[in-house]
Amino acid sequence: MAAQKINEAHEHIAKAEKCLKTSMTKWKPDYDGAASEMAKAAVAFKNAKQFEQAKDAYLKEAEYHTENKALFHAAKAIEAAGMMLKDMKRLPEAVELIEKASVMYVENGTSGTAGMALDRAGKLIEPMDLEKAVDLYQKAASVFENEDRLRQAAELLGKASRLLVRLRRLDEAAVSLQKEKNMYKEIENYPTCFKKTIAQVLVHLHRGDFVAADKCVRESYSLPGFSGSEDCVAMETLLAGYDEQDEDQVYRVCNSPLLKYMDNDYAKLAISLKVPGGGGKKKKSPSAPQGGAGGAPPAEEEDEYEGGLC
Repeated sequence: MAAQKINEAHEHIAKAEKCLKTSMTKWKPDYDGAASEMAKAAVAFKNAKQFEQAKDAYLKEAEYHTENKALFHAAKAIEAAGMMLKDMKRLPEAVELIEKASVMYVENGTSGTAGMALDRAGKLIEPMDLEKAVDLYQKAASVFENEDRLRQAAELLGKASRLLVRLRRLDEAAVSLQKEKNMYKEIENYPTCFKKTIAQVLVHLHRGDFVAADKCVRESYSLPGFSGSEDCVAMETLLAGYDEQDEDQVYRVCNSPLLKYMDNDYAKLAISLKVPGGGGKKKKSPSAPQGGAGGAPPAEEEDEYEGGLC
């Protein structure tokens, strides 16, 4: 079966070469016919599991489409070549070709297809290179934003934001989340804006910027339905507990279902949040009331006071 498909592929290559020949009665190469034959050759190689040869055939197809000024079809062929590299586990090279294809899609005026291609490339490379995946998701978001397709742009920015949190690039994550939230506000998806506010608060508190976290909540009061909502009450409670160094209160909010069942990267921020000068859930000692006049409690108050100044 494989040998038959390989022979079939070589037959198509021979036909493609014939299409390119000129003569007294045929002055110009038939690039369209050659591209069609190379596409058939690529499929035959692919079916025979000869991915390297299939990749080369797709690239030849792209070359002929480019000569024929058919940029969209050339980009499709280059993207198909990238998929062959994916099948050979050569992911960085695959992503490189898909990026090249996305540029051609934009040049052709099919930006939506470019954005989808970049999203696919991001998914491919994410398991091995988070930094590159962030870059690809941001590029895809930018493409959709330029097309005024804000829902798709916001979703892709969301992917980038989560990876930035995972990479602990929190300053960039804060910027990305704000942009994401603004897009959801523009398309009037207010419930998602509420969730982005929670994510912002967690990121800013991990950055050690209480003022920025508080500002995000205050700005969200202008969103219809936010004031008095479960999300709003939780963030007000969290910020009050954080500001007062009430470890119990912070622990309760951060371990509530509302935060624990967020996207995994944000849930991790919630359960790992520490108050200034503290370490986790405050453990109440039964001897504490009797020891009110002893030496330990004043020391504890002094520690908390110092933590608040830091």
